[in-house]
Amino acid sequence: MNLSKHLNHKVFEIIASIAAREQIPSYVIGGFVRDLLITGSADGPKDIDIVVVGSGIDMAEKVKLAVGKELPLNVFRNFGTAMLKWGETEIEFVGARKESYRRDSRKPLVEDGTLEDDQKRRDFTINALAISLNPDDYGSLVDPFGGLGHLEEKLIMTPLEPGSTFSDDPLRMIRAIRFATRLGFSIEAKTLEAIQKHRYRIDIVSRERISDELNKILMCDQPGEGFLLLDQTGLLELIFPELHQMKGVEEVNDMHHKDNFLHTLEVLDNMAGKTDNLWLRWAALLHDIAKPRTRKFDPDTGWTFHAHEFIGAKMVPGIFRRMKLPLNEKMKYVQKLVKLHLRPIVLSQDTVTDSAVRRLIFDAGEDLEDLMTLCEADITSKNERTVRRHLKNFQVVREKIIELEERDSIRNFQPPVSGDDIQKVFGIPPSREVGIIKNAIKEAILDGEIPNEFNAAYAFMLKKGKAMGLKVIQEADRKGKKDR
Repeated sequence: MNLSKHLNHKVFEIIASIAAREQIPSYVIGGFVRDLLITGSADGPKDIDIVVVGSGIDMAEKVKLAVGKELPLNVFRNFGTAMLKWGETEIEFVGARKESYRRDSRKPLVEDGTLEDDQKRRDFTINALAISLNPDDYGSLVDPFGGLGHLEEKLIMTPLEPGSTFSDDPLRMIRAIRFATRLGFSIEAKTLEAIQKHRYRIDIVSRERISDELNKILMCDQPGEGFLLLDQTGLLELIFPELHQMKGVEEVNDMHHKDNFLHTLEVLDNMAGKTDNLWLRWAALLHDIAKPRTRKFDPDTGWTFHAHEFIGAKMVPGIFRRMKLPLNEKMKYVQKLVKLHLRPIVLSQDTVTDSAVRRLIFDAGEDLEDLMTLCEADITSKNERTVRRHLKNFQVVREKIIELEERDSIRNFQPPVSGDDIQKVFGIPPSREVGIIKNAIKEAILDGEIPNEFNAAYAFMLKKGKAMGLKVIQEADRKGKKDR
């Protein structure tokens, strides 16, 4: 098979010219070739991996010189690689090499090798495909392990014996699942069996690398398939025990609850159809994470999971910390959505009061729309009438949110009366009393007792202060104060 007509990027012509002149065998390999064969097109910016039988760094430097432009070139001499940035395309150069591994590390011992040595060290046959950039066979497909056939069969297989491949670099077990999920492929039976057999080797892989693969699975079109495979292979219990513990159904007195693990994966897949926000997908994955800890059976009411949203929110930082996920605003965002995920659902089932909606707007703030998206994804009933009813009720909640937000300006709530105003009026320093009055004003606004405006809040402040035994020392300066 010759694929030269698809080698449209200028870099291929330049590499071919240098390869011919310098007698350096060169090939494009990996994801570029795989995706080209899957889609039949190389259009658009793509990362390109170049392997040369020689020095990848030298080839990268020669390409940069030949291009005659100021292209950024990063050289990583410790790894024998170089990265050239050409517009939106990143081109990585590496010398062909063969690898061997120590039992206690996934970092290989590396030495120079042939193209076939380099293809052997690749994780899967579909990633070991190469295209020649040499003058005598330019554009020819180099496929020693049947990767083309596996693409056609939609199979994930390793170039070498899978047990050896996964034992050497256990991260490849999760990568196999990630590629199967992303491409909609199956994992070949012996390869799948090897993952199950060698799953405990995952212990030598850093949490950062595992989480990076989990994030990539989460960003697939049907991420639930990936987590099912993680569970099937026994990896899930090792890398994400909280999620594994959600599996199964208990039954007492002929009453059973749903399988919360399968429900969570349905919610996750629903969410994947609505957003590319990774952290919103994490919220979907974790929204019911505390159900195993809160599960109880009541003879009168059946199975309950009281306060699972609050306990789940408390679990989020520990999960993020262990998995080396960011402990910043992203974690707080996920935690917030887990904590609030029942609120719109409760509203949609009961009479929608202005007060309850104001509090939802206030508590969710700028993340309100994402919270509503999560709640809609949480509808996994197989009964279409039930789904339509819930969605209709959520629409009522959304309309009430718009109405109250336009009228009361709650989302970016700032108290009409400030702490400084309270201190000046009553002649008191920063204190507990100031906090009590500010909170009382906020609660009165959210309850609809007073409108969200200065004059009403000021009058309420005077009334509250008087009830607390405070005396007015001076009137607040109302200049510049505007009712909302």
